[in-house]
Amino acid sequence: MQAQLARDAADWSSLILYLQQLTLKANSKNPEIEQNREQWLELAMAILEQGDFQQRWEITKVFTQLGNIAIAPLIAILEDEDAEEEVRWYAARILGEFQQPDTIASLVQLLKTSDNQELKLMTATALGQMDTLAIAEITELLAEESTRLLAVRSLAYIRRKETIAPLLTVVEDTQPTVRLAAIEALSSFHDERIPPVLLKALDDFSTSVRLAAVQGLASRADLCQTLDLVTQLQPKLHDLSEDVACAAAIALSRMGSDKAADCLFPVLLSPYSSLKLQLEIIRALSWLETATGLKYLQQAFVQIKSERLWQEIVTVLGRVQKPQLTALATEILLEILQSQHPAKEIAHIKSAIALALGQLGNIQAIEPLILLLADSEPAVRLHAIAALKNLAPESAHQQLQQLANNTAIASDLQTGVAIALAEW
Repeated sequence: MQAQLARDAADWSSLILYLQQLTLKANSKNPEIEQNREQWLELAMAILEQGDFQQRWEITKVFTQLGNIAIAPLIAILEDEDAEEEVRWYAARILGEFQQPDTIASLVQLLKTSDNQELKLMTATALGQMDTLAIAEITELLAEESTRLLAVRSLAYIRRKETIAPLLTVVEDTQPTVRLAAIEALSSFHDERIPPVLLKALDDFSTSVRLAAVQGLASRADLCQTLDLVTQLQPKLHDLSEDVACAAAIALSRMGSDKAADCLFPVLLSPYSSLKLQLEIIRALSWLETATGLKYLQQAFVQIKSERLWQEIVTVLGRVQKPQLTALATEILLEILQSQHPAKEIAHIKSAIALALGQLGNIQAIEPLILLLADSEPAVRLHAIAALKNLAPESAHQQLQQLANNTAIASDLQTGVAIALAEW
């Protein structure tokens, strides 16, 4: 009764609340509730037809609770060309939730005939929600250029192996957007038919397709040796598109081999590589988790002249987690501190080295970190203190106390030790 009064007053917000409360019992076997479903449907349709966008959004769950009784009136809205486009959009959205074969024909027809792009996109999504029920009908839509892209997107939404065959038929379509959608969808499957398609797409004229192919192969490290993926991906480091080149660096990092490191290092040093690509390669060399990758980072630190790249190398060395490599990463950072490298004189680089040594957890770094307490820059001292606390708080504190009583040490180190003990 309250719901009917709300409808008469066009109080849609209250009506939604009442219908939500009523349909909580919609699955009950109570005969009275079954008799009321049609009345509730009529009230829900009133909101769908006359409410605002948010109210229509909220009422969608009520329709799914009402069950199959709602399908016929929703199809009627879908097929009514004079109906408001937003109402048809919601009808398509709700019908997708039902996953009923009865709705497929109407959705397919709307996809073929509608001129509204947003409505067509929602219809494609609704068809995708039908799972395997709609694969045959969606596949037929691939034949028409006007519906091909939306059909591919519907198949991509389904994510079942039954969609592989129809998707393979459009990987060389004349429309780059269709090729891209097909490659992206196929990349989520581990099927022997797909890697050859991705390899061929590496040389596609479309940047977005090449990018999708590289990203798809990045997840197939299991085929690294079988398909010689390192050799296949290496040319993409020189792609005219910076995004493709960066994606290739990331893909190579997932191959976990010294051969991948050998490909990455020369591009890192190349004067023609962009800063973005160089940063990505530095990360890639660390993600390889090999000694060769870390040694290349050490060489790069010596040979390059960029403060930004120096800092990134230090940062990634501090993030090494593989137990077999943390000692090597620590050794590289300590060698930088003991060298005459110009980066050693830059405060934020020294701070980054201190932070990295604290993260690596190697007690060999305690003494070098204590020596950093003599630095004239407060930020460097604070980072050294934080690193010592993180690395070995008890041992470091003990050594600091011993140094505090040693009058033979330099005055700047005495001051740093006093500050550290005060901060402890």
